[in-house]
Amino acid sequence: MGIVDAVGWAGATAAVLFMLVFTVDGWTRTGYRPDYHPVSALALGGRGWLQKANFIVCGGGIAIGSLALIEVSILLTLGIGVFGMALIASGVFTMDPMRSYPPGTPAGNPASFSRRHELHDHAGMVVFATVPIAAGIATFTPQLSDPLRVYSAVIAAVVTVGFLAFGQAWENDSARTGLWQRLTILVGWSWLAVLLAISA
Repeated sequence: MGIVDAVGWAGATAAVLFMLVFTVDGWTRTGYRPDYHPVSALALGGRGWLQKANFIVCGGGIAIGSLALIEVSILLTLGIGVFGMALIASGVFTMDPMRSYPPGTPAGNPASFSRRHELHDHAGMVVFATVPIAAGIATFTPQLSDPLRVYSAVIAAVVTVGFLAFGQAWENDSARTGLWQRLTILVGWSWLAVLLAISA
């Protein structure tokens, strides 16, 4: 296995591992509701170190994995690399406690947000925006196979809709906020894993 293969598989593994870790962690956290609370809330509380590490380690793996695409498309490499770096930033800058998590936190939003929370929000916007952008780039990358380009076009549309639905759910404090986010992540991160694995 060459270096390109190794980094491609590292990135694909990181994308899958990210989903696995937050899913298992969310199912086993006291007071945490996966259908309501966002993934980022797992970085709070006594076991918050696990999700912080998940953001940082998997973000780094995906950023490194993007190098497997360097001979396919520099733009695609940059897009996925930025995604990985933004995921790292999401782990460095955690969100504020809110909406009843961690347990004992009042429902709803705090009266004001910390600078750390604002930076987390900015990083999250980059994370969710770069997936459909990268998928759009892949759609018009002739070096990729036709099936992968069609798959990428579908992902660009689906993740855009999912991100908008999650944003609306978050603003309305919907009981299904976490569900919308998880569905969007499942679709987008799975595409990343497939793209990086195929490029390995």
